[in-house]
Amino acid sequence: VEDGMMLAVIAGRLAAALPTLAGVVVVTFLLTRALPGDPAAYFAGPAATREAVEQIRAQLGLDRSLGVQFLGYLRELARGDLGLSITTGQPVLSDIVARLPASAELTLLALLFAALAGISLGVLAALRPNGWLDNLCRVIATLGVCLPAFFTGLLLIYVFYYLLGWAPAPLGRVDAFAAPPPHVTGFFLIDSLLAGDGETFRSALAQILLPALSLGIFAVAPIARITRGSMLAVMSSDFIRAARAHGLSARTVVIAYALRNALLPVVTTLGMVFSFLLGANVLIEKVFAWPGIGSYAVEALIASDYAPVQGFVMTMGFLYVLLNLAIDLLYRVIDPRMEVTA
Repeated sequence: VEDGMMLAVIAGRLAAALPTLAGVVVVTFLLTRALPGDPAAYFAGPAATREAVEQIRAQLGLDRSLGVQFLGYLRELARGDLGLSITTGQPVLSDIVARLPASAELTLLALLFAALAGISLGVLAALRPNGWLDNLCRVIATLGVCLPAFFTGLLLIYVFYYLLGWAPAPLGRVDAFAAPPPHVTGFFLIDSLLAGDGETFRSALAQILLPALSLGIFAVAPIARITRGSMLAVMSSDFIRAARAHGLSARTVVIAYALRNALLPVVTTLGMVFSFLLGANVLIEKVFAWPGIGSYAVEALIASDYAPVQGFVMTMGFLYVLLNLAIDLLYRVIDPRMEVTA
């Protein structure tokens, strides 16, 4: 019965997300057509004649009305075809599948760093209100909000690569002297460990540290702030005072009682932060020459290549739906008393 209820919840959440995804399809299609630039003129070259540009436009189907183009796009989308990229010459779905693991590995590592740092800072700040750790938490939260991720990335490159020489050149997922590991998950850190290749693992870790830190620092601020506020509210609760009165250790009170009850707003914040990171990694990927779907979308946008941009936005929309579903189910794991209804 429990499994059936959970499946019903998942099905209900996915069904409720269909109108959102449909809106994403329509808005993305219209916005890409409203962007300045002509893909036919771009690929024909500056020396091309008007007749050559019109011929390329007809080959791309851009000479048809918007309604006809949109119906054709829907037919292709129903077959799982996201179109053909005229910049790479490959199907957009193949390009996204090849590049998505790079973006996912970077974003998840940044989220892991941000969660560990933000929750730790928030808990320590709440245990000593108005102390130096609390003030440090407030300063970090303020700086994190003020400094954009790409600026932090450029600053880290300048300090750790240019000045100190501790970091490798920001040119991809592994350095020029290391080969990518055999493909299993697409995550270089995991695949190199599975292959037992310590050299590739060290190279991949060195390459991903600075971009992950750039994204993670951007996300520490909201996590630390929400954790601090939630912990302060929980620590003043009656059940915490009762736990202390029963002689439980401070560690047990903080971790087993206070932190667990303070996690629900933190989990919500983690979901929001993950969404922010998926958008922020577009600029980080360009700064660090990271071959993910963010840099792929930017290159396509510069070239007025519609299909990759549409495929990128569709992928992000689908990931957001899955993320919200995961958060709903995680609520129930953290607090079984919560009922997740379809």
